[in-house]
Amino acid sequence: MTAAGDGPWLDDAAGRLVRPFTISNGRTRPTVALDLMSQVRATGATPLGHLGPEHAQALDLCRAPVPVAEVAAHLRLPVAVTKVLLADLVECGALTDKPPAFHHNPTDRALLEAVLDGLRRQL
Repeated sequence: MTAAGDGPWLDDAAGRLVRPFTISNGRTRPTVALDLMSQVRATGATPLGHLGPEHAQALDLCRAPVPVAEVAAHLRLPVAVTKVLLADLVECGALTDKPPAFHHNPTDRALLEAVLDGLRRQL
C-alpha cells in the first residue's frame, strides 16, 4: 500500500520501492555545483528531453526559491541524488540556482558554540 501523495514510489511496509541511485541513473556527482543552502527556483521554461517523475516533483517544489536541502527532504531522497536531479534541471534551463550568501565566517567560534548550545538544549 502506498502512502498518501507519494504515488508508486513508496510503500508503507517496505519503504522506497525504487533505490535512490536508480533515480539518478547511478550518477552520484551533479554537473552543477550546488550547496545544501543553494537556492533553486523554476524559470518557467519547459525542460527538453526525458525527465523522470522525481524531476517533475522537484520542479514543482521550486516554484518559489527553496534551498537544496529542503527539496531533498520533501522528495525523501539523499542529498547527493537530489543534487543530481536539480543539476539536470539547471542544465536544461528549467531551474536557476543561487549560491548561499554568507554574511559571517561559517567557522566563527561564537557561531559554532551557539549552534552547539542550541543542540544541547534540544537533547
